[in-house]
Amino acid sequence: MASDRPTAPDVSVVLPVYNEQGSIGELHRRSSAVFAERGLSFELIFVNDGSSDGSWRRILELTTMDPRCCGVNLTRNFGHQLAITAGVEMSRGRTVVVMDSDLQDPPELIPTLYDRHLEGYDVVYAQRRTREGETWFKQTTAKAFYRLMQRMSTVEIPLDTGDFRLMSRQVVDDLSRLNERHRFVRGLVSWVGYNQTAVLYDRSARRAGATKYPLTKMIGFALDGFTSFSREPLRLATLAGVFLACASLALMIGLIGYKLAGGTGLVSGWTSLAVAALFLGSVQLLAIGILGEYIGRIYEEVKGRPLYLVRETINLDPPN
Repeated sequence: MASDRPTAPDVSVVLPVYNEQGSIGELHRRSSAVFAERGLSFELIFVNDGSSDGSWRRILELTTMDPRCCGVNLTRNFGHQLAITAGVEMSRGRTVVVMDSDLQDPPELIPTLYDRHLEGYDVVYAQRRTREGETWFKQTTAKAFYRLMQRMSTVEIPLDTGDFRLMSRQVVDDLSRLNERHRFVRGLVSWVGYNQTAVLYDRSARRAGATKYPLTKMIGFALDGFTSFSREPLRLATLAGVFLACASLALMIGLIGYKLAGGTGLVSGWTSLAVAALFLGSVQLLAIGILGEYIGRIYEEVKGRPLYLVRETINLDPPN
């Protein structure tokens, strides 16, 4: 295992990078200062996830200047969660920190995470107390997502917690054994178990560039979370079908009873019929869509393709 190497650093920091050339230099400066002050050995693993700006060029400059900086250049954009996976699987540290490259996750919090790890915790996750620079809509939908996810998930996923966390080598090794394609890393870390605790922090505004999670990607990310850790959407579709079947049966019995009792004057016209047909049709389409999401993920899994492909690595052993 990577942790058995005599040169294993105290901390590996995995940094997924997608068009973050404006933040990489400052991220390196602040991170280096934090570890120097604490006297911890470290490596910074920058995972270039198909950036179209000068991010990889900036990473190459850092790896030349500082051998503690490592570069992983993926062949294309595989997505944030798979970029994290690539970095985690190539990390060599006794502990591994995952954080974003836009400086919204402060490197200055890493010593606090490390101290909690020394108290006996295998996972120390950074839980957001506030989120600067984000719209009311994004904050509200994020809060709703985490609470709905916690209610529906088969494992306990912490509220208001992203991927910023420290993990022990044992957790990392177990996490690397999980090969599912539609990854929800924060959920997978919860799934592996071990002793976990939170550290509260205030998330800063993005230093440069634009968010890499617009609404469409956020919806896809939420779907990955729900379908990976909950069967509740399927159950909701089933319950909706049972409810509508019971309602239809009750209505049919009522209409038959009304007719046998000699009732007349049933409302004629198409309005009520059209509303009922549209409602039932929409429920059916919703149920089919939910089934499609699960079946689509099964389809992706059974193909068995690699989770990611690496073009080159710098200051790291090449991938197996």
